[in-house]
Amino acid sequence: MSDLLIQPPQQATPALPSAASLDAALREASPAEVIAAALQAVGREHLALVSSFGTESAALLKVMADVDASIPVIFLDTGWLFEETLAYRDALIAQLGLTDVRSIQPLQDTLERDDPERDLWFSDPDKCCFIRKVEPLRRALAPFRGWINGRKRFQGGLRAEIPVVEDDGARLKFNPFANVSREDIEAIYATAKLPPHPLVAAGFLSVGCMPCTSRTASHEDARAGRWAGRAKTECGIHTIKTS
Repeated sequence: MSDLLIQPPQQATPALPSAASLDAALREASPAEVIAAALQAVGREHLALVSSFGTESAALLKVMADVDASIPVIFLDTGWLFEETLAYRDALIAQLGLTDVRSIQPLQDTLERDDPERDLWFSDPDKCCFIRKVEPLRRALAPFRGWINGRKRFQGGLRAEIPVVEDDGARLKFNPFANVSREDIEAIYATAKLPPHPLVAAGFLSVGCMPCTSRTASHEDARAGRWAGRAKTECGIHTIKTS
């Protein structure tokens, strides 16, 4: 008799539902319902949320925590973030009971090769965003089949027509806040007693990396302070498929 153990056949990973079918089903769903549907669609171990811990991030993180506080949260620590953002991240982790926040940094070898003087943000902001955000996000999302983000249609620009669920190459991308209004977000903050980002009081309505973030005038769009004076409006993580 052979001493070899007979290995059971490996089960094939079930196919993901189509983004179009999920989007149609969830078009009028609440943010919490979208997150619950995402868990069911891709499986608990295959879903992550990506957060900048920016000026509106606490609302989505609160909704997610109410559904499942153990969903992994990916935070892209670019090396250029405000100290206030890092402190805000830590405060929200504690308040919301988030149990798996992963701070992902750019590769040191890449920084030494492509941005040794730390001035790439000025000479080539698209490349700076790629090595500090797009590439790190691709690495971070490698184990996952779906991810959640906090874009809203009211933010305008390329975000004005986003669906609730979209195809992102090998994975699904969920936009549970696509339909929410600014008033909805303010209500979540008020009801849950969420602290504002520390820089909001100083006139920063959308906060990213320090060199590319400026204050926003009251008559301007909230994201007008991102890459001000340039045609650039997105860092790339939402315009380039992650796989």
